[in-house]
Amino acid sequence: MTEKQGGSDVRATTTRAVPAADGTYSLTGHKWFTSAPMSDLFLVLAQLPEGVTCFLVPRVLPDGTRNVFRLQRLKDKLGDRANASSEVEFKGTAAWLVGEPGRGVPTIIEMVNTTRLDCVLGSAATIRAALTQAIHHATHRRAFGALLADQPLMQNVLADLAVESEAATALAVRLAAAVDAGESDLLRLAGAAAKFWVCKRTPTAVAEALEVLGGNGYLEESGMPRLYRQAPLNSIWEGSGNVIALDVLRAMGRSSASLAAVRAEIDLARGADPRLDAAVGRLTAELADPEQLPVRARRIAGLLALCLQASLLLRHAPASVADTFCATRLAGDWGAVLGTLPGGTPVRALVERARVSPA
Repeated sequence: MTEKQGGSDVRATTTRAVPAADGTYSLTGHKWFTSAPMSDLFLVLAQLPEGVTCFLVPRVLPDGTRNVFRLQRLKDKLGDRANASSEVEFKGTAAWLVGEPGRGVPTIIEMVNTTRLDCVLGSAATIRAALTQAIHHATHRRAFGALLADQPLMQNVLADLAVESEAATALAVRLAAAVDAGESDLLRLAGAAAKFWVCKRTPTAVAEALEVLGGNGYLEESGMPRLYRQAPLNSIWEGSGNVIALDVLRAMGRSSASLAAVRAEIDLARGADPRLDAAVGRLTAELADPEQLPVRARRIAGLLALCLQASLLLRHAPASVADTFCATRLAGDWGAVLGTLPGGTPVRALVERARVSPA
């Protein structure tokens, strides 16, 4: 989808499609980011007279010959190197029409929504992997006469990370269940909000987990630098933060069914905790002034995701997890960094819940 001049603005694509005599199309143009160039099939956006249109480009044509798919270079990326990204040149490349001419963006958005689930699942898994490393290190490392895992301040950090991880996982699994059940209205809005929030939280969580290991966490052999380099990717992939936050507004405005589905999901826990009820009230207030919505899009997307997470945790997690989440993420009894849970939080119990038991 992405080209030099367009970035996330895929309607600015300059790749052109021309009909061929056999019913296929011939593509000519350049794509700045083509993910997984080793694949056999690619969805590509190109211009027809009707507008941006979606096409299917095979690597190998039906007669066994190779299609024109010229790799210009592989990107020298911060991380995610095993999943290559490339620049590709099309010149008379054979393609098949997918969907209606001029409806390329709505056609490809189905793939995009699936990719959003991938991003949320991958980010939740990355947080969990970093947390597991941090708990393991703290369990076996002694400092100042005691195991790190028994030090009150370290317990606070690990417990805060554990709550972050469980909230991300709960939301990711709920989205996956929605895909299985065909809950398209819920996915349209909840998927965008989750993609914005969970992916944004991942670099912060991974950086804190890396710090638990101290200098050892900064060494490549610990595995933490790889997680750290990977952490920002999903927030950038398929639209960075501003694009996704604005898409949250778009989903609210164009599809009242999506907003209704998300509200219904949150309302399953209404009345279970006054802090959730208050957060829903704040969300409603944020939506009250349409003219100011774009500048507050990130606030709205984040708060919507937090309300969804709180609803899920109140219904499915132990009371200690849900209460800690609501007290910190919704009621604001929390500092500007992880490891600032309020006094009285059952930090040891939260860490024990997150600990991986030996097989």
